[in-house]
Amino acid sequence: MRTLKQIYTAPPKHWVGNGFHVSPLFSHMGEPKQTNPFLMLDYAAPMEFAPNTAHPRGVSEHPHRGFETVTIAYQGEVAHRDGSGATGVIKRGDVQWMTAGSGTVHEEFHSQAFSERGGWFEMAQIWVNLPKAHKSAPPRYQHLQNDAIPVVKLDGGSIRIIGGEYNGVRGSGEIFSELNIWDISVDVDAEMVFRLPETHNVSIVVRRSNVLFNGKHTARATDLAIFERENGEISVRNQGDETAELLVLSGVPIDEPIAAYGPFVMNTPEEIRESIEAYRRGEYGSLNSL
Repeated sequence: MRTLKQIYTAPPKHWVGNGFHVSPLFSHMGEPKQTNPFLMLDYAAPMEFAPNTAHPRGVSEHPHRGFETVTIAYQGEVAHRDGSGATGVIKRGDVQWMTAGSGTVHEEFHSQAFSERGGWFEMAQIWVNLPKAHKSAPPRYQHLQNDAIPVVKLDGGSIRIIGGEYNGVRGSGEIFSELNIWDISVDVDAEMVFRLPETHNVSIVVRRSNVLFNGKHTARATDLAIFERENGEISVRNQGDETAELLVLSGVPIDEPIAAYGPFVMNTPEEIRESIEAYRRGEYGSLNSL
């Protein structure tokens, strides 16, 4: 079996804007947790919002450069608008995959419809690093609809392939480096066994239920499990009384230096300074001009 290195409990939550109450499960600005090529993961566990007829909750216009954001709407809806003119509402099960690349601005709010009716909200946002060769790629927006994301049935559950591949089935997202982003479901009283490439770092977030990894390590909802980069299968047994839901991130590490400042992730401090100046010059665009 692939060795489980460590299980982390979720740190305290904080608000991003006024619409996303998240636990920062890992970050390139914090404790190293062997998650490369993934930079950051904010998880907003299920939370109920009352109906809101005023301005929708969320985060107003802000920049990004040098990486990608992948936002998964598990419950509720998120409305997106960016500097390229792309817009969209990601509904339950949908995914927003935005390549910031050479620089863009965007905003994220609860959709108008969700705000007016209220209800349960759950989402995850992943920051995916870009290799140096692609950090200046043109900004791009991919809207992955739930019904277009492939699902592979396995004994004990299923794998939904957002990015990457499993047994030759490729995910919906177009990617710049070798990685996987999967949603895994494990049936009640069932066990699922799967394998990831030995060259990949592997991290798994338990979103729902309690699970037993490799027959001996218990993890609970909002826990983050980190595995060694080595060959071997991973087994997940559902120990709860509901379907276990997990988010799996794996990928080949990008062996390049990281220089970061807030929403900018480049390779050198000089590139960070240039990124900030480019934003100040208005080179990332503005939502007000659309």
